[in-house]
This record gives sequence, C-alpha cells and structure tokens, in this order.
Amino acid sequence: MPHPVDVTVGNRVREMRIRKGLSQQALGDQVGVSFQQIQKYERGTNRMGSSRLIQIADVLDVPVSTFFEGLGKSETTNVSSASEEGPLNVKASKVARDWQRIGDERLQTKVAEMMRALSRG
Repeated sequence: MPHPVDVTVGNRVREMRIRKGLSQQALGDQVGVSFQQIQKYERGTNRMGSSRLIQIADVLDVPVSTFFEGLGKSETTNVSSASEEGPLNVKASKVARDWQRIGDERLQTKVAEMMRALSRG
C-alpha cells in the first residue's frame, strides 16, 4: 500500500504535468524514464528519489517544495488527511491550464466570472 505522502506528491506531480500540457510520455522522455514509470510515480506506487523529483520539478518549472506544501513537521500527525483528499481533478487541472493560455486579461476575468456564476446555480 502506497504511503500517503507518496500519493500526495504523485498527485501534485500529475496536476503540474497536466497544467503544463505534458503527457506522461513527454515528461518521461524529458527525465529519462518510461511513461509507465511516470504513472507509478503519480499514483504513489513507486517512490521518487530526490534527484528524480528535482528533474521533474525542473521540467515542470516549479520549485520542489510545491510537491510538499502542507506536509511538514506540523502535519506529521495528519498525513493521512492529505491522501484522503483523493486524486486531483484532471478536468479542473485542464481548465486551469487552458485559462492560463488565454492571452487577454479582460477575457480571463469574464471567463472566471462566468464560472463563478455557473457554480452558484
């Protein structure tokens, strides 16, 4: 059974990969592993070594700390709650990625307003 921290870190890798618009194959190619290995990392079934995590963070252009936010010493008694959040929503990650690609700030604002209105109704 995967450790909850490995699952959380894997979920965050997955979210960042999707936001960056990369497939598992593309990420694997850039860090020198198969897409199957990326799948295992993202599920938390295989742990990532620190050097691999640094490579992935570099490809995704995020600080390594992104993967560990909220999992510090003060959270050690509550680590299981991180895994209970479940996998990150792929559709939401794709919407965030697409939203960032909108070049017009006014249009981004309008899309955000529309989404807020739809979520209330």
